Amino acid sequence: MILAAQAAVVLVALLHFYFLVLEMFIWEKPYGLRAFGNTRERAAITKALAANQGLYNGFLGAGLLWGLSLGPAGRHIVIFFLACVVVAGVFGALTASRKILWVQAVPGAIALLLALFS
Repeated sequence: MILAAQAAVVLVALLHFYFLVLEMFIWEKPYGLRAFGNTRERAAITKALAANQGLYNGFLGAGLLWGLSLGPAGRHIVIFFLACVVVAGVFGALTASRKILWVQAVPGAIALLLALFS
């Protein structure tokens, strides 16, 4: 169960680094436009907001890997950052897009449950 929890945490961290890349570097590129259903005009207007959001996603991913790197001593750090991922995902689903619930909150919640019970 510990290995499953660690794998889930790594997956969630990688997802957040992927979100960082999408929001900070390819927001206005064709793939970024398709991923978020944006027009070029809307992407140009929201570029700074997306980059800020991407940076925060990177912090979540970094926090998860930091906690994992500490071994058992980092368990509470991992749990904290997973809880942040879930809260951010639920908030995003309520305020921006229901899709965020499935791509951020659900994987975070699964990893959180595995971490809590491992």
